[in-house]
Amino acid sequence: MKEKIRDVIDGNETLLGRFVSFFIQFLILLSIITFSIETIPTLKPQTRVILRSIEFICVMVFTIEYLLRIYVAENKFKFIFSFFGIIDFLAILPFYVAVGIDLRSLRALRFLRLFRILKLVRYNKALNQFSRAIKSSKEQIFLFIFVTLILIYFAAVGIYYFENEAQPEHFSSIFDSLWWAIITLTTVGYGDVYPITVGGRVFTFFILMIGLGIVAIPTGIISSALTTSVDKENSED
Repeated sequence: MKEKIRDVIDGNETLLGRFVSFFIQFLILLSIITFSIETIPTLKPQTRVILRSIEFICVMVFTIEYLLRIYVAENKFKFIFSFFGIIDFLAILPFYVAVGIDLRSLRALRFLRLFRILKLVRYNKALNQFSRAIKSSKEQIFLFIFVTLILIYFAAVGIYYFENEAQPEHFSSIFDSLWWAIITLTTVGYGDVYPITVGGRVFTFFILMIGLGIVAIPTGIISSALTTSVDKENSED
């Protein structure tokens, strides 16, 4: 029995399995669309009732899918705390938490419904390859994040000492300077906070050069891992 259920919810070899796969993907997209429509302030009450009905149907299907995946999992604990297990749980959590509670006081929970879009990773070959590429390069990505945090702190300290006296309202502390460091290293540059001293501008030039490299590094890491993942899959085929 478990094998038959697993073939339906996990496999695309059978006609029923492919139907279930496409049906779940359709409901994911439908729930995301309804979530977006709900934010329109001028919606009629009748429309909101229809949207809530669609949400109820989607959540019921997602809940059944989640419970079935736990049922057929060889290691249930491992599945529940796996990437897809957590995503499946977060996709239905807001609905059950909001039952009997006014969501206006729990607006942050509504944001969790966006996790449903990550459920598409399970059903899309290209997204699966991307997910495997991320997993295979997680050590390099963690190292990159660690180095980036160090550079952000270094940039904040540097600009603080260059600009504190000239602009105490913007660079009153290293913590205030962190905002400038983040938008500069990421090359966003909103322009709301910028250096006016010569030393600060020279320092900013070097930080911008480093920022350009930082933007390129994760792209190279992920593209390399993705190429390796695709080549490995093609060789297995």
